[in-house]
Amino acid sequence: MANGWRKYKSNSKLTAPKTLFLFFFFFILLTFFYLCSTPSNPNPTLNTKTLFHIPPFDCYKSPQSHPIIANLVEGVSHPFLYSLSDFGTLPDKPHKNIVRMLKGKLFRRPDISVTVQDILGRMRSQGKTGAFVDVGANVGMATFAAAVMGFRVFSFEPVLENLQSICNGIYFNRVGDLVHVFEAATSDQVGNITFHKLVGRLDNSAVSATGAKMAFKSNEEVELQVRSVPLDHVIPENEPVLLLKIDVQGWEYHVLKGAKKLLSRKKGEAPYVIYEEDERLLQASNSSSKEIREFLGGLGYTHCVQQGTDAHCTK
Repeated sequence: MANGWRKYKSNSKLTAPKTLFLFFFFFILLTFFYLCSTPSNPNPTLNTKTLFHIPPFDCYKSPQSHPIIANLVEGVSHPFLYSLSDFGTLPDKPHKNIVRMLKGKLFRRPDISVTVQDILGRMRSQGKTGAFVDVGANVGMATFAAAVMGFRVFSFEPVLENLQSICNGIYFNRVGDLVHVFEAATSDQVGNITFHKLVGRLDNSAVSATGAKMAFKSNEEVELQVRSVPLDHVIPENEPVLLLKIDVQGWEYHVLKGAKKLLSRKKGEAPYVIYEEDERLLQASNSSSKEIREFLGGLGYTHCVQQGTDAHCTK
């Protein structure tokens, strides 16, 4: 029976024209399936050639921190995961969110995550579309709050440990097509700037050494040089921006000055602005809340209200 298959073999042979026709038919069919299976670009207006001075951070080329500790965030309308960059002092004094995980609880809800989702949710209900710009992204608590809602995000963070956590979150939340993260401090000048990293409190790292250490005098401070870039050199002019959030430990005025072109857009196209307005931190960076309000007022931001330590401004 080894050659039994010959019994059923057809005696007819394919002619050359038929063979050629079948070859082209299968080639066209395979091409069709390939094109259908290739995901379309969800961000058609983004052109990396327009991202001047600084390319996006490449998560795949970044050395990964270990271990990775991540969890779901409690109490947000659109759930997301984020991972820690600071674990605290293990095992004596672990980060409070690690303690919560050991008790079977979710990560404590960050206020900024709720704020971002509320604002973007209202804008979406009004039929508005656009991007979210997160300056001082830390580990992505605001970035992922927006990305899981389907908004494109431009995220700026100069501390490598925090960037690693953002990269983790990009994977965990499956938002790689939406989040464009940049390893940089934003300012009003292009170049390098001395940054003060606060060991054990990376969320308090700042351009100003005084601002970084103000609330945590006992923490070790490390100086490093980081890239500095104005937002106007990164955000494409044709990119609609709905919301700009800035939390940079007193460096807010310099960030805003570097975004003058973005902020000068006409009413209805200019972004809603949230920035931390802590007078002590601002003074440590040689600025003031009055100076910021006057600057924004000159660009048409006439409606500013205080919400906790944050200012919310619109045209």
